[in-house]
Amino acid sequence: MIVAIGSDPNAVELKNELIDELKECGHKVVDFGSDDPVYAKVAIAVAESVVRGECERGIVVCGTGIGVSVAANKVPGARCALVTDHYQAERAALSNDANLIAMGQLVTGVAVARGMLRVWMTNTGCFDPQGRSGPKVSHILEYENIYDSQ
Repeated sequence: MIVAIGSDPNAVELKNELIDELKECGHKVVDFGSDDPVYAKVAIAVAESVVRGECERGIVVCGTGIGVSVAANKVPGARCALVTDHYQAERAALSNDANLIAMGQLVTGVAVARGMLRVWMTNTGCFDPQGRSGPKVSHILEYENIYDSQ
């Protein structure tokens, strides 16, 4: 799988750990950098690459993960989930069909972050649109389409 990743300068260490994890699992990584302190720029660039289909999944990282998740979700077609534990990482894939995840270096340890990444990647592509969460995600997509057409 091709995975886009980027961070702000506050999260370069965690970003690099996640890159190592992805490569160890056999994924190709497109690194959007970590130099710009305006985290929205890298988050939007990562999200756009996923929405355009250049990358299959995306990961954005900042100090808390909040800012990059908000920024990534401004891109139509991006579904970025801020994850803080393994269960959320699993549900991001299975219940929300999240095509991006966000993490925070200042609030998440490296071992937990690597584990969340493995869980999310393992469950990626397993979303069942006919399942319990299907109508919920469909409603989000319908609203996005209505809003974008205005």
